[in-house]
Amino acid sequence: MTDPTPSRPDEPSRDRPEPDPRVTYANERTLLAWIRTALALMTAGLAITQLLPQFKFAGGRRVIGLPLIALGIWAAAAGYRQWDANDRAVRAGRPVPRSRLVATVTAGVVVISTLALVLAAVAGVPK
Repeated sequence: MTDPTPSRPDEPSRDRPEPDPRVTYANERTLLAWIRTALALMTAGLAITQLLPQFKFAGGRRVIGLPLIALGIWAAAAGYRQWDANDRAVRAGRPVPRSRLVATVTAGVVVISTLALVLAAVAGVPK
């Protein structure tokens, strides 16, 4: 006879039914939304480093674009970690853990946008 007790605390037990598919699909849609957000951040960072006119300040485009690319990479990885944590919680019958992903990405965009505003005001495009 097999032991229905999970081998790890976050694993579902064998006698627990599968979670409602709507919950699973909602978790997957949320992951896909974070992947789209990450791709948008990385694309914006790449476009800024390659297509924006040069600033008077040397390396100004990189100062704005590279943090956006880094934030996008982080958002993709953090989105996956959040999906995994949510999936484990739902399958184990526990509450879904709180996420700091939204606050972190928002803070990152605010800081990088403020930096871009200051850089554009102080070291604008040469004439």
